[in-house]
Parts: sequence; structure tokens; C-alpha cells
Amino acid sequence: MFRSVFRSIAAVGLGVMALSTQVCAQDSEAAYYQGKTVRIVVGYGPGGGYDIYARMIGTYIGKALGATVVVENQPGAGGLTALNRVYAAAPDGLLMMTVNGTGAVLAQLTETQGARFDLAKFGHLGTVSASPWIWLVGPTSSIKTPADALASVSNRMMWSGGGPMDGLSDGAAFTCAALKLNCKIVLGYPGSNDAALAVSKGEMDAIYVSDTSANNYVKAGQNRPIATMGRDKSRFFPNLPTIFESVKLDAEQTWLFDYRATIENLGRILITTPGLPPARLAYMQEAVRKALTDPVLVAEGEKTQRYIDFIDADKTRKATLSTITDLTPEQRKKIIQVLSDAEQK
Repeated sequence: MFRSVFRSIAAVGLGVMALSTQVCAQDSEAAYYQGKTVRIVVGYGPGGGYDIYARMIGTYIGKALGATVVVENQPGAGGLTALNRVYAAAPDGLLMMTVNGTGAVLAQLTETQGARFDLAKFGHLGTVSASPWIWLVGPTSSIKTPADALASVSNRMMWSGGGPMDGLSDGAAFTCAALKLNCKIVLGYPGSNDAALAVSKGEMDAIYVSDTSANNYVKAGQNRPIATMGRDKSRFFPNLPTIFESVKLDAEQTWLFDYRATIENLGRILITTPGLPPARLAYMQEAVRKALTDPVLVAEGEKTQRYIDFIDADKTRKATLSTITDLTPEQRKKIIQVLSDAEQK
């Protein structure tokens, strides 16, 4: 009996010590961030979806960290240039980045030239938002549906993109490969704003973009949606047919679009540098969770139609890595072929 009581007391004591140690660690990290400036890097130019989201959440993350947060635009190679810089940066907890999960996964999966990072080594902080992507054309385009594009397959369709794996260009590559369209993907646009504007001016024929950005372009009258590119309907375009409803697809086409939708569901991921001390990473993760579940921020997102769909750090990391590790060699080879063919056109 005495041994049992002793063990119970010892267990309680150990629990109290662990809790005390955790509280001390949190206090230490909170003190570290006082007076510090934390940068949120955006791998695209100002005004696009990633930039707008970063600026919207920055204030709330700063408040949760006890620091000042500034947004820094570093466009180049569809976000890969900035991602490489964050990967190589000092692990001090003063740098984070909003990442296009789709583009980052495909760049690593295909060993894209210039992609010098390993997603497994980043400090994952959580998912900010995830949404379906939309196929847009210009306001005066003769293409009203995907079937119209298939009917004019002899005409080359010009798609605007940023870098080789920026969401816009690789989404266009999947679409063109799956539907066997005659396409050319033009890279070099610093962000989705510029890429969408080129379509509205008639310089380009189409753009593949997230529905949050598509909503703004459509409301402004500069672009027109013709299909949602996954199985889930967009909250902005509930009556817009999905690609699965618009076109009769064979097994390979179905797999390509389904895989594409899976990686698109990764959404806008928030990461920090590799090698962060565990206590600091945990503090950052908790600050991000607190910020992105703040009812005031959630309400602001709903008001501006930049919705917050928070997913915690652990689930974000597992979902991201599974899109790479769960592929068969044949499936990986097919994806590499799709993206390689697009780059050569």
C-alpha cells in the first residue's frame, strides 16, 4: 500500500515538474520574441493571393508571438527562389513563409532544377487555407466550357504562369496533358495578378488559379470561369461545373485530375527554417494556431472572402509528405513526364 501511495505521489511530482518545465520554456520563448521583428516571406509579387493572405494574418501572428511581423515579397521562379532562401536561412525563429504546397511538392517530387530544399526538414507551422482551383479565360473568349477547348484542339492555347511550379503553370500542364490540348505555357509573370491581367487583355488565353483569387478577378469583370478543377465545388462558384462533370474522362485522365486535386488541397502552407530548437518551433506552432483560430481573424477572412481553413502543423506535415511518398514509381514517372513535356513546349 505504501509503495502504491509513493508511486502515485512520485507520478504527480513528475507531472508537476514536466508542466513547470514546459511553462518555463514558453516563458523563455515569449521573452525571446519581445522587441523582435519576424518576417513572413511571400514568393510572389504584391497584390496576389499569397501576398494578401500573408498581410492579413501577419498582425495576428505578431500578436500571438509577442513580436512585430512584416511581409517581404521575394518573387522569382514561381516561389522556388524564396523557398530555397528560407531553407538555407539561420534557424532563429524570425523567418516564416507562406508556401504554395502544390508547387513545392511537385518541385521536390520531380527534382526540378533550382529546387534546393527538402520539405521533410522544414519546420511546419500549419495550413492557412485550402480551396479548389479554377480554369479562367478572358471576358471575350469564345471558349465557354472545357468542351469548347477540346473542339478547338488544333488551335494552340496560351496559358500564363510564373515559375515552373507555381500552381498556375503546373496546373495548366496537368490540364493540357490530361485533356490532350495543344498548349503553350508562358512563364515569367511575377504573380497571379499580372498573369490574370494578361488573359483579360487577350495576350494569353487562359489561367489556372485558386478560387479565392479567381473570385476577385471574376468580380472585377476581367476573367470568366469555365470549370472547377477538382471534385469539390467552389464556395465562390457553386454552380460552376467541375472538370469531372464537364468532360467524360478515362481512367488515366481521372487519376491525373484526382492527384492534382489532392495536392491542391494542401493549400497555403506556413513553414519556417529547418533546424529550429524544438521549444522554439513548438512556441511558433502554438502562436500560429492561436492566431489562425482567432475569431476576429476568421471573421475578417469571411468578410473579405479570404477564408481561413486552419489545419495544425502535424497534420499539415503528414499530408504534405504523403503526396510524395504514397506514389508508385509509375505514377511518379507519369507526373514527371507531364511537367517535362509542358516545359519543352
